[in-house]
Amino acid sequence: MIPIDFGADRARVARALETLVTRCLDGRGGAVYDAIRYSLTGEGKRLRAVLVLSAYRAAGGTGDVSDLAAAVEVVHAYSLVHDDLPCMDDDAMRRGRPTVHVVHGVAAATAAGMAMVPLAARAAADAALALGLDAEESSTIVRELMRASGAGGMIGGQLLDLEGEGRSLSLEELERVHRLKTGALIEASMALGGLAARAPAPLLEAFRRYGAAIGLAFQIADDVLDITATTDQLGKTAGKDVEYRKSTYPALLGVAGAKARAEALVQEACAGLQGQGALTPELEFLARFVVARRS
Repeated sequence: MIPIDFGADRARVARALETLVTRCLDGRGGAVYDAIRYSLTGEGKRLRAVLVLSAYRAAGGTGDVSDLAAAVEVVHAYSLVHDDLPCMDDDAMRRGRPTVHVVHGVAAATAAGMAMVPLAARAAADAALALGLDAEESSTIVRELMRASGAGGMIGGQLLDLEGEGRSLSLEELERVHRLKTGALIEASMALGGLAARAPAPLLEAFRRYGAAIGLAFQIADDVLDITATTDQLGKTAGKDVEYRKSTYPALLGVAGAKARAEALVQEACAGLQGQGALTPELEFLARFVVARRS
C-alpha cells in the first residue's frame, strides 16, 4: 500500500466546515447552534469527504469540491450525534472527547442532529451551483445525499441495527443492516464526486460499487476493532457491541474470517475501478486504509 497524506484535503474540508458554520450559524446563538458547531469542528478521519475529493479527481474534475465534501461531513456528523444519544448507543466519548449530548445536553444534541440534515442539503445545493452545475445536476446531487441519509440509507440501517440488538442475525441480515447504516453514505460520497465531475454512467456505477464494497469493509473493520482495540485507541468506548448483544462479523465469522471478508471486499472494490481505468493511487490507498486502520 503506497502511503498517501490527505492532510491538505482534510484541512480544506475543515476550512469549508468552519466557513459553513460561520455563514449559517453565527449570530444565532443558543444551545442547539453551539451543539452543531461542536459536532462539526472536532477532529475526525474525514474519510467520506476525502472520498468525494478523490472520486472527483479520478473522474477528471479540476475544481474545488471542498464545500460539497463538507456537506457530506455534516450528514456524517449528524449521524454520530444521534448514534451517541442515551436512547441509541448511549456513548460518552467520540473522537477522543466527550460526545455532544454530554457537553450540551440531550435535548440540544437531538435538535442539533435534526437541524443538520437541512443544513447539509443547503450546503450541497450551494456547492453544486458554485461548481457551475445546472439546476437539474444540483438537484441530483442533493437527492443523492438525502437518499443516503434517510430511511433508505443511514436511518433505515440504524433502525434495523436497533431492532437486531439481542438477536442472532444471519450474515445476510447483518450485511443488509450495514450496507444501509454505514455503506450508504460512503457509496454516496463516491457518487457525489463523480456527479460533480459529470462522470459518464459506467464510471459512476463503478464508483458506486467501490463505495458499497469499502463501506461494508469499513463496518467489518469496526466490528473487529470493537473487540481488539482499546477505548484510547478508538477514541470511543470499546466493547459496546458485546454490551448491547449485537450480531457482529467476528461473532459470525470469527476474527480471521471477518478480516478475510473485509479484504475480499477491498479487492472487489479495486478491481471494479481498475476495469474502468479509474483506480488511482488515492482510491486504492483509501480502500486498503479502511481495513488497515487502528481507529
